[in-house]
Parts: sequence; C-alpha cells; structure tokens
Amino acid sequence: MAKEKTIYVCSDCGGSSPKWLGKCPSCNAWNTLIESVAESAAPTKNRFASLAKTSEIATLGDIDAVDMARTPTGHEELDRVLGGGIVEGGVVLIGGDPGIGKSTLLLQALDSLQRSGQKTLYVTGEESGAQVALRSRRLGLDNSQVKVLAEIQLERILATLDATQPDIAVIDSIQTVYSDQLTSAPGSVAQVRECAAHLTRAAKASGVSIVLVGHVTKEGALAGPRVLEHMVDTVLYFEGDTHSSFRLVRAIKNRFGAVNEIGVFAMTEKGLKGVSNPSAIFLSQHAEPVPGSCVMVTLEGTRPMLVEIQALVDSGGPSPRRLSVGLDKDRLAMLLAVLHRHAGVACMDQDVFVNAVGGVRISEPAADLAVLLAITSSLRGKPLPKGFFAFGEVGLAGEVRPAPRGQERLKEAAKLGFSVAVVPKANAPKKPIEGLTIHAVERVEQAMEVVRSLQ
Repeated sequence: MAKEKTIYVCSDCGGSSPKWLGKCPSCNAWNTLIESVAESAAPTKNRFASLAKTSEIATLGDIDAVDMARTPTGHEELDRVLGGGIVEGGVVLIGGDPGIGKSTLLLQALDSLQRSGQKTLYVTGEESGAQVALRSRRLGLDNSQVKVLAEIQLERILATLDATQPDIAVIDSIQTVYSDQLTSAPGSVAQVRECAAHLTRAAKASGVSIVLVGHVTKEGALAGPRVLEHMVDTVLYFEGDTHSSFRLVRAIKNRFGAVNEIGVFAMTEKGLKGVSNPSAIFLSQHAEPVPGSCVMVTLEGTRPMLVEIQALVDSGGPSPRRLSVGLDKDRLAMLLAVLHRHAGVACMDQDVFVNAVGGVRISEPAADLAVLLAITSSLRGKPLPKGFFAFGEVGLAGEVRPAPRGQERLKEAAKLGFSVAVVPKANAPKKPIEGLTIHAVERVEQAMEVVRSLQ
C-alpha cells in the first residue's frame, strides 16, 4: 500500500508547501500552514467550474439590474441582518461558539419558512434526525413539516438537493461534510474549501438558498480556509455570553445588504426571540445616577442604540492597570493621555477599568467622549445628571470631532426619554429637538466644564 504524502496547506489562501514553513510562500501570512494529505484523486470535469454562472461579455449599461427578491424568514431581527430576508440562490455562512444558538435559530427560521409555503431541507451532520426532532419539540414547533436529512457525504447531499429542489437548505455544519473526490478527513482545509465551492455552485445553478453553519476557532474566527468567507454571499457571526440570555447576530459581509448590521435575540425556553428595543438591554438599571456611568448612542449598521459605558478608577500603585471590555484597549490609553494633557485630569497612578454594559462591542470612535466623561465621573465620585448622554470622537489635539448621522442618534435618545446631551458642535441640530437640551462643544475641556456645571 502506497504511503500517503504529507503536504502543508495555508488556511488563508489555500497555497501549499512540501515542508512546514513559518511563513506561507504564496501569501506571506505567518503560522497559517496546516498539515494535510496530498490529494491524488483525479479531478472531475466540473470540479474547477466557476462559482457563478458564466455569461457573454456585455457593458454594464446594457445589463438589466434587477433587485433581488427576498423571502422573509419570519424573524424580524434575522431579516434585518440579512438585509430584508433570504435571497434566491444566495449562500449564507453563519458561525459562532458551540451552544450559542445557531442550530436553534435556523431550525426556528426553517419552520417559519415552511409554514409560509416554502420548501425546506435541514441537513444535519452532527446530530441524528431523532435529536433534531427532540429539539423542535422542545422549542414548541409541534408537527413541524421541515424535512431532515442526516448525511455528511457531499455527493449524496447534492443529489438530494437536485431531487427535492427545496427553496432553502441548511447544512449543519460544513466542517462535517466530505467529498469522495478527496482523501483528506472532514474538516480539513481542502475538504471545507471543496465542499463549500460545490454547494455554492449548486445554489447559483438551481436557485436554492443555502445556509452553511461553520465552527469557530478558539480565537473566535471561522474555522477552515479564509477563502471560505470569500466564496459565500453573506457572513454572519453569532455573538454573546453563554451565561447570558441575550445573543447578537452580526453581519460582517453581505452582498445583498448593509454590513455591521446586528440583530438582537433573547434566549427563552421556547428558543430565540427577537428584541425590538435592544437599548433597554444595554442601559443601566440604577434607580438613581451613580458615579462612573455615562450613556452614549452608537450606530450598529442602520440602527442607533443607547449603550451604558461604565468606568471604575481606583488607586493602582506603581504599575496601574488599563483594562477595557467591549472597547478598543489601545484607544483607552490614548484617551487617558488626552484627558491629562488637555483637560488636566491625571490618572497616572490610578487603575482604570472601562466596560460596555450588556456584552456589546463598540468599535466606532464616537464612544470617546462618553468614555472620558465616565472616567472623570468615577475619579471625582460625582454622578452625571439623570437623563444625560454624550457621543463624539476625541482627537489627540483635544478636539471633539463629529459622529456620523448625529441627528438620528439625538432623535433616538430623545425618543427614549433622555433630556441632556453633550455632543460635537458639528452634530448640533439646526432646529431644537423637543424635550432635549443640547450642549455643543468643540474641545474636551469645554465638555468637562459643561458637565461640571451640570453636576
């Protein structure tokens, strides 16, 4: 029996090397080569076919640009992330930690689609049909007519898709699927890439919408080659703490909608339920204002959300700590330097801890001003006024820069009953907003003076 030849495949670009190297020779990425088995099987005639349908050369002006028809899933928060619903022939990749709720959400969505008249298929490679049926009963999906196939061989899955012609199919998960054309084990770089490519071709050719469930690594990234994310139309990440009842679904790629859109869900005994007012999750439950707390308005895709920023400043000794949860760690050190240099508030000998309440992650710089005001409030032991919020980017020169779509942020806060705001001068509205007192500032020191006068 011939000995199998070992090669090393890059998890980012798919390039290979006969020996292990610290850096991929194709894309120059470090520590991405994974040991694999060289494939000796002869390729079939359609193995390297195009992922999309081929067409004749035409100018853009002559091509009919038709809006994609969307099918609502029956879950408003999921539809928001998808850009309005499932697109015919679209391929969605959804990843998340084990037990976070991926299979639960997709089973609920398939049941809603089936009840609305869509033909559905749930392909499970990790559970038996009995286990899936048990979960559906636990979720209250009585007498569900969703078709289930327990299979991991790619060729049989493709044959079933061709025979049954469903409108939407879920593959749970892509890491368990394997093709007979390859000799490597399921979950390897070659198998994941090849199986995803075949399923994508099938979706584009037949018009069936396919949802691929993907595992994640311990760093939180999708397992398998990076090219997997480039093949599909939409990439969703399931986020949240398994110890909390709230979950976030975030779109990081969407060819048919906005990226960085999020859907908020609450885990209940009957599965995942959409949260129509997510700001309530991320706001404080204090009866009276407390030191170190400041509310800001952040944008997640098209949705403005109010989030509470909490800060704790305490004596730290010779090596003070700087820790932020849900916010950029490096930006915290920069903001503390700006606070000292331009506002005269020193934290050199203090431990500084900053947290975005509710497990939300804020990546936009519009949180800068709220972070500084929360830190100052904690350091002085004076709470900010009731109904107070702030937003704005802070520069190294101490200037307060405008945040995008400031009017929408202000209106959202006013709608939820907030009455006092400190915002960048460029975001101040031309017409007053009923019930909202706005203090427009241009520099950090001005913001500190305004807050001092309000406390």
